[in-house]
Amino acid sequence: MAAVGSGLGRVLPGSSVLFLCDMQEKFRHSIVYFPQVVSVAARMLQVARLLGVPALLTEQYPQGLGPTVPELGAEGMQPVPKTCFSMVPALRGELDAQPQLRSVLLCGIEAQACILNTALDLLDRGLQVHVVVDACSSRSQVDRLVALSRMRQSGAFLSTSEGLILQLVGDAAHPQFKEIQKIIKEPAPDSGLLGLFQGQNPLFR
Repeated sequence: MAAVGSGLGRVLPGSSVLFLCDMQEKFRHSIVYFPQVVSVAARMLQVARLLGVPALLTEQYPQGLGPTVPELGAEGMQPVPKTCFSMVPALRGELDAQPQLRSVLLCGIEAQACILNTALDLLDRGLQVHVVVDACSSRSQVDRLVALSRMRQSGAFLSTSEGLILQLVGDAAHPQFKEIQKIIKEPAPDSGLLGLFQGQNPLFR
């Protein structure tokens, strides 16, 4: 289900931004498939840097939940602290400064909390939301599944990391394609999605 006015949901580097939500140390042992989700988000960040796509990083209450995990590869980025269960209030200035912005690629945790609320706030602003399903998770697969379904019902697009990466690069003749090909040569790690979508799950009909 596409959001009103969002058309086909095409993603272009010049009108996109990557959101990286709250991948912090204290979540390491409680989020299902945490290492895999961070690994996929790291791929998205690498590609964003190669293609000149801006990336924004938040941390939920870092005094208590710790810093962003190093394996995300976000060195040099300035994380924006927040307490709200949406990235949008903390990043409103950055969003307002990009009048050409059309699409937000959304990675991080937790799906039923900050990812869902961020998606709804972005949709309220008239932006397309592309949830990178293999780069989002929760403490439980049930919350993860229902949150993905809820975002789809509200008009967000659900995509895999590789699908979005190939949309962004667009052409094998792109000057950065060889570097990007190296990043996606190995399939993204299993993040437990097959079990969620198997059997034509009624939440996704």
